Amino acid sequence: MPLHLSHTGGRKTGILGIGNILLRDEGFGVHCVQKLQEDYLLPPELDVLDGGTAGIMMAPFMESVQTLYVIDTINLPERPGTVRCFSDQDIRAGTIQGMMSPHQVGLLEILSLCRLRDRAPETVELITVVPADLSTGLGLSAELQPCMATVLGLLRERLAGQGIRLRPAPAHA
Repeated sequence: MPLHLSHTGGRKTGILGIGNILLRDEGFGVHCVQKLQEDYLLPPELDVLDGGTAGIMMAPFMESVQTLYVIDTINLPERPGTVRCFSDQDIRAGTIQGMMSPHQVGLLEILSLCRLRDRAPETVELITVVPADLSTGLGLSAELQPCMATVLGLLRERLAGQGIRLRPAPAHA
């Protein structure tokens, strides 16, 4: 899937969905941002990126936002579908390094690079879900499908706390 950037410039709030949609639940972050883009009118103060497994190509997006929410899967010894949020402090401390899938090592390195260049987002939050099925195939497992509503609800709450309101797209109103 190609990168989809709805960037309009400036240091705004960004939502980055990452993952590999060819490995079922590994594509959770990508599926979430696609659903967000389909179901809501995105206000100008919000930028959204379907980052897939783009690696270093995500750096300009990350450097362009003040607050960044990253949606992805994480390897935790918990029930599939468990949603966990990690703060910027967790990310900086390396608390989650061993739980990340291969493309996420790139995410943590890119955040470090942005910090070295003094262009990192001021706030980063990682919103994750424990996958059920990482086999080759398209679409989310039955365990993770309802998690999209949970994660999108969390995002709407976080955004509302920043004064950003999402309005349903006309087809979904």
